[in-house]
Amino acid sequence: MNAEIIAVGSELLLGQIVNTNAQFISKQLANIGMNVYYHTVVGDNPTRLKQAIEIAESRSDLIIFTGGLGPTKDDLTKETIAKHLGKELIFDQAALDSITQYYVRTKRAMTENNKKQALVLANSTVLRNDHGMAPGMLLQTKTHTYMLLPGPPKEMEPMFIQYAVPLLINEPSKAETIVSRVLRFFGIGEALLETEIEDLIDQQTNPTIAPLASDGEVTLRVTAKHQLAPIANTLIQETETKILARVGQFFYGYGETSLMNELFMLLQSKGLTIACAESLTGGLFQQELTAIPGSSNVLKGGVVCYTNMIKEKVVGVKKETLENHGAVSEQCASELAENVAELMGADIGISFTGVAGPGELEGKPAGTVYIGISLKGSPVKVEKLVLAGTREGNRIRSVKYGSFLLLSSLKDL
Repeated sequence: MNAEIIAVGSELLLGQIVNTNAQFISKQLANIGMNVYYHTVVGDNPTRLKQAIEIAESRSDLIIFTGGLGPTKDDLTKETIAKHLGKELIFDQAALDSITQYYVRTKRAMTENNKKQALVLANSTVLRNDHGMAPGMLLQTKTHTYMLLPGPPKEMEPMFIQYAVPLLINEPSKAETIVSRVLRFFGIGEALLETEIEDLIDQQTNPTIAPLASDGEVTLRVTAKHQLAPIANTLIQETETKILARVGQFFYGYGETSLMNELFMLLQSKGLTIACAESLTGGLFQQELTAIPGSSNVLKGGVVCYTNMIKEKVVGVKKETLENHGAVSEQCASELAENVAELMGADIGISFTGVAGPGELEGKPAGTVYIGISLKGSPVKVEKLVLAGTREGNRIRSVKYGSFLLLSSLKDL
């Protein structure tokens, strides 16, 4: 079945709330092998809602509505659908009894318009609302399946899982399982990554490959369909192997992980500790690391050495290094990384020094960054970056590059 989700509510269009319902439903439908090709948001207007229904009917088999089932006059979803389909609205006695009992139990007066929430489409399957008042419903015609769900996520989500999904799974057209895997990359732009695997994307049928760029990173979502989930996973693995054979040096993890989380897990698994000397990043590396539970197992400590005096007096950068090469230099980054590891008694030292922007520093343009990495028993490595972005963007990218460089260095240990 090809599905479409129509969210009803002017508050969505006004930006007062976010349409999380569509995201939730799409994910659940993907798990049971149903395609979602369209999301629509329409205000509390019967004319525009009717138009949205007609468009959805022209392209989708299953149409799922969220919102507009409440007691007020602007809750018009089931009334509009009933009129459109020529269906009568009737009271569901179980829902009406539940609403009435709620007001008796809470010792509150029940207004007449609350009964409106118990109205359902005639001949529909009623979906009980265990966390609110308005029931949902599912109505099948010769050509389409219509599902109406309440708008509040705390009501809609359990209703969908407990009552709607079992009905949809029993649909005879349900024949495939959809499986997705997200691959995460850093240090390569979206355009270059796509160029490297362009032929795989052009030839895609099953699995499909979808690139997405965000915050200096690129993700690839590889999605496969099959009646059997293990076979779908095998199809994904075969495609992943082809992708990583070309751009594997930029790959760092799966799903919703992050560079810092992957670094933390690798440090922990190897029993290694780290110390930080941060100039332009101002403690951002340590902030991200300490946001992870258990980071005290790997982080010894760090210094925010924003001035040359602190670089020299606290971290031990040689005075002649600062005079001859400057704070924004390979030599300074090297001494910072090596000295902070020794100062904190850590296995690894990492340093960040550079020009966040917007102006120049020591004759070097904004975006010039040096990252030093000192591993016990190995020569210090320094990576120079030339970034182009805002002050905050340069700081964030510096931390991500530092995490990625450490990941790459430690994987070989």
